[in-house]
Amino acid sequence: MITPPYLKSGDTVAIVATARKISEKELRPALDLLNDWGLNVILGKTIEAELDQFAGDDLLRSNDLQQMLDDPGIKAIWCARGGYGTVRIIDLLDFSEFKRAPKWIIGYSDVTVLHSHIHNLNIKTLHAQMPVQIEMKSKETAMSIKRSLFGEACKINFATEGKLNRSGTATGQLVGGNLSILYSLCGSPSAINTDGKILFIEDLDEYLYHIDRMLQNLKRNGMLKNLSGFIVGGMSDMNDNTIPFGKTAEEIIRDVVSDYDYPVCFNFPSGHVNDNRALPLGEHMTLEVNEKGGSLKFY
Repeated sequence: MITPPYLKSGDTVAIVATARKISEKELRPALDLLNDWGLNVILGKTIEAELDQFAGDDLLRSNDLQQMLDDPGIKAIWCARGGYGTVRIIDLLDFSEFKRAPKWIIGYSDVTVLHSHIHNLNIKTLHAQMPVQIEMKSKETAMSIKRSLFGEACKINFATEGKLNRSGTATGQLVGGNLSILYSLCGSPSAINTDGKILFIEDLDEYLYHIDRMLQNLKRNGMLKNLSGFIVGGMSDMNDNTIPFGKTAEEIIRDVVSDYDYPVCFNFPSGHVNDNRALPLGEHMTLEVNEKGGSLKFY
C-alpha cells in the first residue's frame, strides 16, 4: 500500500467541497488550525458555491477536486464537509496524476466514496473530521489529524460500556468508513475487498431496520465473512419505527456477525461523535479487544 508523503511545515493543504455547500466563515476555525500547524491553505472554487444543497453542480465540484488532485504544489486535500454528493462526481475524476504523485485525502462520512475508490488504487487515505465544526469536537480530534499527517506513531486506547465486545487480537489493513456509503457502493468499481482486513464502520441518523438491511447486504456480498477484525465506531442518533425493531444498532451488528469468530469492538472513538479520532485507511494495524475496551496501534 502506497503511503502519500507526510506533511512538513510550509506545505499547502487544499480545502474543497465535494458534496454539500459551505461558506468560508464556517471554515475559519479550521483555517486558523492549519496555520497554527505551519501549513498554508488554498480554498477551492466550491467554497461559497451553491446549487440547491450542493456546493455547485457536479461539473464544478469534480473540476475543483481534479485541479487539486493534479496540482503538485498541493500536499493534502481536506474535504470541507459531508452530506451527500461525492458519489455523483467520482466517475468524472481522472486519478492518473494522483497515482503518480499521491497526496493525503482527508474526511469522513460522505467522503467514504473517495476512501473506498482510492483504496482500490492501493493508496492510503485519512478518515478524519472535516473542517466544518472541528472547533466543536474534542481536542484529540484535531491532534490526531495532525499526528497522522505528520507521520507520528499512534496508539488509540478505548473503553467500552456493556459486554458486546468479542475479545481477541487482529492484524491487517484498516478499511471502511460510513456504513451507508459502503452499502451504496456494493457492486460498483469503488466497492472494497475486505478479506483479511480490519473493517471499520460508523453511521448517523439511520433507522434501525435499515442498519440491519445494510449489514445483511454486506454479509451477502461476503464483506463480513473473512475479516481479521471489526471496529464499530459511533452509531449516532439512531431512529426507530412506531413498532420498535427491538434491538440497538450495536445489538444488530453483534447478531449479524455472530457466525464469525474475529475480534469485534463497539463504541470506538471515531465517526459522528465528539471524539472523532483520525484513522489512516489502508494502514496495517493491530487491534486488541477485551470486554472493557482495547487498543488500536498503527505505524
